[in-house]
Amino acid sequence: MATVTLQGTACNTNGELPAVGSKAPDFHLVDGKLNDVRLADYQGKKILMNIVPSLDTPTCATSTSKFNQHAAGRDDVVMLVISADLPFAQGRFCGAEGIENVIPLSLMRTRGFAKDYGVLITDGPLAGITARAVVVVDAEGMVSYTQLVPEIADEPDYEAALAAV
Repeated sequence: MATVTLQGTACNTNGELPAVGSKAPDFHLVDGKLNDVRLADYQGKKILMNIVPSLDTPTCATSTSKFNQHAAGRDDVVMLVISADLPFAQGRFCGAEGIENVIPLSLMRTRGFAKDYGVLITDGPLAGITARAVVVVDAEGMVSYTQLVPEIADEPDYEAALAAV
């Protein structure tokens, strides 16, 4: 279990982020066309997972936009934004914000991803959705970088995350 804060109020997660150097846990998420998506779908590519509580918040929107800018022209990396938002809401957000280089994925069908990656908030006002985190997976499927953002309202360390890809 890890503890993060929401504007200073402590919230707990169900576990810890995967350890750097460990095999990335498989996942089952949903894309904008309601297709099931798994880690193996990105086999052979580096993956940056921007894990956010909801795209309908300013910090989540900002981080998605910043990673979108950095993803332009990068064929060697897949950048994902993962949230509890429904795929329809994610699609509207990406369309309105011009997000074309980041792939939105939803926890719509299961919270398994959040549990397996240790980011499921278990108490407080955001219980049931994810804490803010970044996980980078290398082309061999190994975790090469993680950051659990201590204050949910804060942005992740973009420089460190991008250096890891």
